[in-house]
Amino acid sequence: MTGAPLSGLRVVAVEQFGAGPFATLHLADLGADVIRLEDPHTGGDVSRYVGPGQRGTDSLYFESFNRGKRSLVLDLKQPAGQEVLHRLVRDADAVCANVRGDVVTQLGLTYEVLGRVNPAIVCLSLSAYGREGARSAEPGYDPLIQAEAGWAALTGDPDGPPVKSGLSLADYVGGMMAALALVAAVLDARRTGQGRDVDVSLYDSALAMHSYRATWYLSAGVPGERTAASGHPSIVPFQFFATADGHLAVACAKEKFYRALVEALGMPELAADPRFASFEARRRNRDALLALLEARLRTHPTEHWVGLLRGRVPVAPVRAMGSALDRQELAERGMLATYRHAELGEVATVGLPIKMAGYRPTYRPAPLLDGDRAEVLAAAGYAPEEVERLHQRGAFGPD
Repeated sequence: MTGAPLSGLRVVAVEQFGAGPFATLHLADLGADVIRLEDPHTGGDVSRYVGPGQRGTDSLYFESFNRGKRSLVLDLKQPAGQEVLHRLVRDADAVCANVRGDVVTQLGLTYEVLGRVNPAIVCLSLSAYGREGARSAEPGYDPLIQAEAGWAALTGDPDGPPVKSGLSLADYVGGMMAALALVAAVLDARRTGQGRDVDVSLYDSALAMHSYRATWYLSAGVPGERTAASGHPSIVPFQFFATADGHLAVACAKEKFYRALVEALGMPELAADPRFASFEARRRNRDALLALLEARLRTHPTEHWVGLLRGRVPVAPVRAMGSALDRQELAERGMLATYRHAELGEVATVGLPIKMAGYRPTYRPAPLLDGDRAEVLAAAGYAPEEVERLHQRGAFGPD
């Protein structure tokens, strides 16, 4: 085994709930030292108090986003708290601030301020709508972003209401963009010795996910419309189908897959039918083709079709979460993360989805609230009497 790929990367994180913690979670899994600065006036990250599985200042929600990090309670609104921040920044590579865009400036989490302490520091802001502009002071949460960025309007059946994803994907996408931006900026700072501000917003990240749909609309005026059964807007068949006992996902993204599908279904005549002989022909005659395929696929259960088609046609059963999160299957894929927590007992969750040759992450519990104060401050060069004076000056919040 080789060392952790991000060993030596130190990130000071002012983060909360999902998006920012999701970004630094994966950095920590890859070996980065992530020091969370938690607000004493809110009892730390609010997600510590979200159930189910909540006890004291620990919760399974908080664990999901913060394993392997360290925690220091620090009042950044106090001069003494700012002194500690600046001391930590001296030996850090990046500050990751996941607060409102205007709060980043208010708390001095910008390169204008922190670059005086460490010219190579990267100051990343991850907010709902960005650091600049009329909306910088607006709070934003995943459902709001999915609604306004056009995701919900594209999701669901054509005759139904707009639908939010069952997962907090706007938060997760923003977190992934933030992680990528942070690593890119740190690499550049190590090359040049010059850090910078980096601004990532959930809203812009969500807009970027429109990808080819945005290209179609902005370049050719093709509107975004919902399709039945989660169908692809132009490739047919590429959607969910009802079976005798559930649903099956089919994705014929190549001509050979379509031909293999209709042959396996005992409908070879559909391969030669001029109505369905090409991508464009199938798109124009979507309803006619789907009616034939739907009737056939309803005749047997999902397991039958998966057994018949897998390896010949891209297919997958539509599974419930309980099936997708089968512990044995997760373990076989190297995706099961387990560890013991002092208050919560055994915690089991999904692990790092990045597989690197020679490296396997070691999963550790999320930090106890302020559980690493002594270690972090000692490493920053503070003597015990200095820590006490900082305490008296309100660096760690009111007693």
